[in-house]
Amino acid sequence: MNRYPRWKYVIILVALVLGLTYSLPNIFGEVPAVQISPANSVVQIDQALLGRVEQELKTQQIQSVGIISDASGIKVKLGDTDTQLKVKDILQKSLGENYTVALNLLSASPDWLASIGAMPMYLGLDLRGGVHFLMQVDMKAALNKQLDRQTNDVRNTLRDAKVPLGGVSREGQTLVVKFKDADTRAQGGEELRKNLHDMTTAQLDDTRIVLTLTPEALKKFQDAALQQNVLTLRNRVNELGVAEPIIQQQGTDRVVVQLPGVQDTAKAKDILGRTASLEVRMVDEEHADVQSLQNAARGLVPPGDEFFSGGRDGQPLLIKKVIVLTGENISNASGGFDNRTNEPAVHINLDTRGSRIFAQVTRDNVGKRMAILLIEKNKGEVVTAPVIRQQIDGGQVQITGRMSVKDANDVALLLRAGALAAPMEIIEERTIGPSLGAENINKGVHSVLWGFVAIAVFMSIYYRVVGLFSTLALACNVLLLVALLSLMQATLTLPGIAAIALTVGMAIDANVLINERIREELRAGHTVHAAIHAGYEHAFGTILDTNVTNFIAGVALFAYGTGPVRGFAVVLCLGILTSMFSAILVSRALVNLTYGRKRKIDHLSI
Repeated sequence: MNRYPRWKYVIILVALVLGLTYSLPNIFGEVPAVQISPANSVVQIDQALLGRVEQELKTQQIQSVGIISDASGIKVKLGDTDTQLKVKDILQKSLGENYTVALNLLSASPDWLASIGAMPMYLGLDLRGGVHFLMQVDMKAALNKQLDRQTNDVRNTLRDAKVPLGGVSREGQTLVVKFKDADTRAQGGEELRKNLHDMTTAQLDDTRIVLTLTPEALKKFQDAALQQNVLTLRNRVNELGVAEPIIQQQGTDRVVVQLPGVQDTAKAKDILGRTASLEVRMVDEEHADVQSLQNAARGLVPPGDEFFSGGRDGQPLLIKKVIVLTGENISNASGGFDNRTNEPAVHINLDTRGSRIFAQVTRDNVGKRMAILLIEKNKGEVVTAPVIRQQIDGGQVQITGRMSVKDANDVALLLRAGALAAPMEIIEERTIGPSLGAENINKGVHSVLWGFVAIAVFMSIYYRVVGLFSTLALACNVLLLVALLSLMQATLTLPGIAAIALTVGMAIDANVLINERIREELRAGHTVHAAIHAGYEHAFGTILDTNVTNFIAGVALFAYGTGPVRGFAVVLCLGILTSMFSAILVSRALVNLTYGRKRKIDHLSI
């Protein structure tokens, strides 16, 4: 009656072992480290850079605790803060201005845990310290910018159709197009309807047409502008060396930026507010020989040219200063594949003006190289410099070359998100010091710990041995909850700690219901085995109903809440699931192991 089959014990044992394994990284703490990340959009993290870092440390006779290389950068773990500062200065001097070497803190857990994916939970801003920005996107300015583009598209469309135009003017959120007579107005209106699918046309009078962005196009544009700003901010934050930045949309026109561990607010604001632009220029083919490039490297640059020491392929180039196109003419870019060769490629869509200019330039420069540059901090970097094979019409541009799928996606990201799509303003700014974060951690951990101790003492006194089993089940619940949060790489914040404390209090309710039901069965004269069986069986329905209603509340908080509220909801829902497992399966397994093999029990310590 009160015996579990072996497979249930195996499931419980495996769950506890996994829980212990994935919770372990959280107790090792953190070690000082330096993080190396690209300072601009052209340089990359590769094995060659990793070799340079290892060789520099070996030359300086500095022993690292470990070196980790991933897509975000190279992280070097060190034994103490003095060595950390020394290594930062050495690597920054050795690698130059193309890379940012930032101070960081990394988990001190053994490599074998990391190899199986056992990583500690991230600490949020309120626990680790850092800066918090709430940024407002100026959608009105972005819309004005879009309408200016549409104004050019209207002129170009009518010019290509050879329809005489009297003028285009802005009136609020609309464009008013003027013609010389009704016939021209009818002809122009038809051309605009065929070519400008994102705008609706309406006759204002005999000679004027009013154009308005469709609601779908307006929403699509606003969403795209906000998403592009989020992508751009993520790209820029890499320079700060932040391990776990939080950059996410809030509402329809706001972006939350949280940078744990960053204390230099001025530098963070400079990075986030940086302007970037894209330029398309022609490579100077007349001075592409080795001698000209060597002379340019020594400062002898031909008039009208600009020298670049190397792009993604590392080759120096002399590029003409005349700008063919700018990022204003690129409407979209995405990574993909060449339909003919199936090699990675970047697909670019140009607006009407850009399409016309690009067709003319490619027609006149077949066989020559065209360079795409990203300009940041008044400094240009060559993203790619492909050879023009043929005239390109229709505004559909494809860039191919020596690039991987990742390179193609990175270039597309640079072209799409090299600059902010809409102006942004910081409307809220907070800085949390690391000492305050450490204090918050101590208070949060102590609140959970003392709450657990108080519950353990009460349960052990009031329910005796069975109460001790309930306490052990509660400990397993906390272990499994921490393991799940670590496995999900969740960011732990103060509301999350509050949810863990609440889970500890709620989880013991199930055992209280079970224990009280067992007492009632014993008072009714049932045998100990029958009382234990009835206690768990009859209390299950009540426990399930209670937890389901709490889980529904947690789901509602997650669905409609934002920020800390959603973090609280995630921990709460996970805590409900682990509490059901521990309160019912783990506690009964302990009772079964203790009393299940005894045929006759005279007394139950409850």
